[in-house]
Amino acid sequence: MESKYFNRYKSLCKSLANLKESRDANIDDKFVLPATVQNYNLTFDLAWKVLKELVTNEFGLTDFAAGSPRETLKSAYSVGLIKDDRWMDMLRVRNTLAHDYDGQVALRYFKDIVGDYYVLLETMVRDVEQYYTKE
Repeated sequence: MESKYFNRYKSLCKSLANLKESRDANIDDKFVLPATVQNYNLTFDLAWKVLKELVTNEFGLTDFAAGSPRETLKSAYSVGLIKDDRWMDMLRVRNTLAHDYDGQVALRYFKDIVGDYYVLLETMVRDVEQYYTKE
């Protein structure tokens, strides 16, 4: 793959590693909740963009709204890059967090983010690694 695509994938890996730190962090520590939300948003955004690149470049699909995370996730699911429909829940949570002005939404979804959502992101990163390591 071209270097910009590889660099996006490497950024996704780094962002996921940062999100992993929230898994063992104390939610009562001052910066844990906002940092987790920020890392989750960044990781999710990088993930759907990596999926978009793969759907387009590796699978040749171009008949979807490439600027839409929802359409990208549907296309990625249809070609088997992701295997769980909870990605749509992840998108909904990401969109909801954008309007969380007092931290209550983040508090409600913290366990999902560091639990199930982290695992889904980690699985996706591991599954698509093959496209970034082939000769």
